[in-house]
Amino acid sequence: MASTQFKDRLQQAEDWILANPEPPQRWPWTWLYTAGRTAYAIVRDIIAGNLTLHAMSLVYTTLLSIVPLLALSFSVLKALGVHERMEPFLFQFFEPMGPQGVQLAEQILGFVDNMKVGVLGSVGLALLVYTVVSLVQKVERSFNMIWRVPEMRSLAQRFSNYLSVIMIGPLLMVSAIGVSATIFSSGFVQTMMEIEPFGSVIIQVSRLMPFFLVCGAFTFVYVFMPNTRVQLRYAFIGGVVAGIAWQAVSLLFASFVAGSTKYAAIYSSFAIGIILLIWMYLNWMILLLGASIAFYLQNPGSVAKRQEVQLSPELQEKVALVLMWLVCKPFSEGKPAPQQEELEQRLRVPGSVTRRVSDKLIRAGLLTLAGEDGDRLAPGQALDLIRVDDVLSAVRKDEDMMVRRLPDVPPMELMDRRLVDGSRTFAELLRS
Repeated sequence: MASTQFKDRLQQAEDWILANPEPPQRWPWTWLYTAGRTAYAIVRDIIAGNLTLHAMSLVYTTLLSIVPLLALSFSVLKALGVHERMEPFLFQFFEPMGPQGVQLAEQILGFVDNMKVGVLGSVGLALLVYTVVSLVQKVERSFNMIWRVPEMRSLAQRFSNYLSVIMIGPLLMVSAIGVSATIFSSGFVQTMMEIEPFGSVIIQVSRLMPFFLVCGAFTFVYVFMPNTRVQLRYAFIGGVVAGIAWQAVSLLFASFVAGSTKYAAIYSSFAIGIILLIWMYLNWMILLLGASIAFYLQNPGSVAKRQEVQLSPELQEKVALVLMWLVCKPFSEGKPAPQQEELEQRLRVPGSVTRRVSDKLIRAGLLTLAGEDGDRLAPGQALDLIRVDDVLSAVRKDEDMMVRRLPDVPPMELMDRRLVDGSRTFAELLRS
């Protein structure tokens, strides 16, 4: 009895999260509702295994690419003589692994110092660049999976965008460090530090600067990596959450490593390798989870029971009718054509569903793309010529011509609801 009540309560909570026709409209209930839906979707994705699979793939690629990646990133900094400022961030990354992590960071920096990009030759340099680009390409593929983006950047865009970020990104980090150091060492700030409580606040802000830089790096990755437009505010929220999670996981992992002496005794010299794999896996999971948070906040309609929503005929037909209504109504009133992204948020269903339906209506000539960026929807015909039957026929149409392959036994017209009464039973059809 108790288990049945628990299942009923759980089902009610799931229905409230997924199919609530009247979501809360007042704070803080709106925030709690959004946070609950986002958490539900992320837990669903983790259980489904897509995020963990991509994180494991990125761990393997990172092991092969970390030295070439740092070599290219540090090449510009070495030329400017400021590469020492980036080394503390590398040590901070490996610090939760304990003394062996610091030793591993020193070895990696030694490999980077010994690798001379200028004397590799054309073939060696090409392989170096390819290794780094392949890592960033896998990162983009993982982000595109999260953002439901079917296409990646073109080959020319990959090389230009990836290499520019790899070469200029560390320079921007160093510039941010230099600017913050200059601000904190200025005379005005030094004078303010002598006045309480401003002095304590400034000291706390200076201690939190590495955390702010980590959140800024996460936010930049969330905006840049997906091959789609990501709003800065949602990327920033994902970056802050990922930054907090990274700090918390760093503390927990450091305590785990400190108390794992028995594992070191069992695995001997392999222990540091196993710890490195686990640590890199946790970092990639945090990065992907932050990207998922940004995606679900920007696309709340994508929160559903399944990651890939089943396109039922009822869903397609009703989405098509509501979509046509939302497009035709402002057109009849002389208002600007609505953006497709805005319509997706109003429909509160996954964007993949609305895009498929809108693409069918566009191919049928019932809708057309408008606006300077081609991101708005307008009627494709005069409103007097668009019938409800035309909309339903467009979404029902078998564009892949699979219906024609079906055998004509029994004759399909006997079962077509548009021609005969759909209440007829199969016994009656067989007798006829």
